[in-house]
Amino acid sequence: MSFNKLPIVKGKKILITGGLGFIGSNLAHLCVKLGAEVTIYDCLDPRSGGRLYNIEGIQGDLELAFQDIQNFDQLANHIVGKDILINCAASTSHPFSMREPWLDQDVNSRGVINLLEAARRFNHDIRFVHVGTSTQLGPLHYSPADEKHPEFPTDIYSAHKSVSEKYVLIYAKSYNMCTTVVRLSNVYGPRASIHSPEFTFNNYFIGLALQNKPITVFGDGTQLRNVLYVQDACEALLIAACATCAFGETYFAVGDDHYSIAELAQTTVKHMGAGEVIFVPWPELRKRIDFGNAIISNGKIKNELGWHPTTPLDDGLRLTREFYESRMCHYLG
Repeated sequence: MSFNKLPIVKGKKILITGGLGFIGSNLAHLCVKLGAEVTIYDCLDPRSGGRLYNIEGIQGDLELAFQDIQNFDQLANHIVGKDILINCAASTSHPFSMREPWLDQDVNSRGVINLLEAARRFNHDIRFVHVGTSTQLGPLHYSPADEKHPEFPTDIYSAHKSVSEKYVLIYAKSYNMCTTVVRLSNVYGPRASIHSPEFTFNNYFIGLALQNKPITVFGDGTQLRNVLYVQDACEALLIAACATCAFGETYFAVGDDHYSIAELAQTTVKHMGAGEVIFVPWPELRKRIDFGNAIISNGKIKNELGWHPTTPLDDGLRLTREFYESRMCHYLG
């Protein structure tokens, strides 16, 4: 396994919104380990998968703020004096966004405007990284898709993430702010919400297999997906936050390899040591919002920022199993 060269952040004041969630908490562990002064900002919305146990074992300079990005005054108080802001806060469920589009908009669009305005007014020079998603693209017009690919999202969550990305880029250009977007794809690993299909499908697969329950795959499962181990995702976010050339840019931080959903299910069963894969017909709504193959290029972030994925799928699933084996009771509810 190779490693990315990480920036020096010792003594830096880093604000992580959504820091009790899956990606945010892993990022907090990494930043504290590197000597940063970390503030986690999270309202523990149950729809977003955050949990206090995710910061168990952190040893270092850590502050918790149990507050909501929808509250502008609270944001303004916490953004002052920070060097870096990484926005991992989101309502992350595709099906939920279709059931409750206004609630999804409140978090994934209005919340991002609040962050950007708080930064513009009270800490203009903060380095701001926003987490985007590969599902913003919708059905691919060409592959591998890159950052210039048009966006035709098929669900409300992905549409709101697309809109919020444009806000981030507008603030970079119009207000000369240090903002960057890093789009991620099917991140998996420790501290994920493995108990519900409302969150990333491959983490739910992991939870089912660990409980010796069958993994249900819709249709024949041949559509291709890109997956990324969470440590690699966190390193991409941190590298982007500290790279001057990244300001005003969008990057895909995704794995090198693509797998069918059936392959991912079968590989998960193999590495978790239990479970089985069952193929069932598509539910009508899920079929309508599926976008087919998602073959994505990570060439831009490799060439411009020097980041690359370092954790093969087999290694990532092994590390994930080892994490959950003694902690399952904390992640099944």
